[in-house]
Amino acid sequence: MADTTAIIAPVGTANTPAILTLAGTALAANRARGGWMIQNLGTNPLFLLLGTGASTSVFHVILRGGTGADDGQGASYAQFSGVVYTGIVTVAGTAPRFVVTEVFPI
Repeated sequence: MADTTAIIAPVGTANTPAILTLAGTALAANRARGGWMIQNLGTNPLFLLLGTGASTSVFHVILRGGTGADDGQGASYAQFSGVVYTGIVTVAGTAPRFVVTEVFPI
């Protein structure tokens, strides 16, 4: 089996960032995705699910909120190397506020 620890996947484009404020789909499924990241910009926990149907009781990761809106202290979650999930990503929480980065190979 080949050693894949040194694989580099160059990326050439990224999505246009926007602050999102609704629970539901954070990222649509995209087989061309080279990497992604989500950061909580709000003060409440953000519940993240790799799949459809995130809720406060069905999630993979909880991203803590910041001490104030948009203060940069909210938690983030990213996949930019190794295995990168390309399915739908959904979020839930009280008054969600977050930003998502999605990058694509050249």
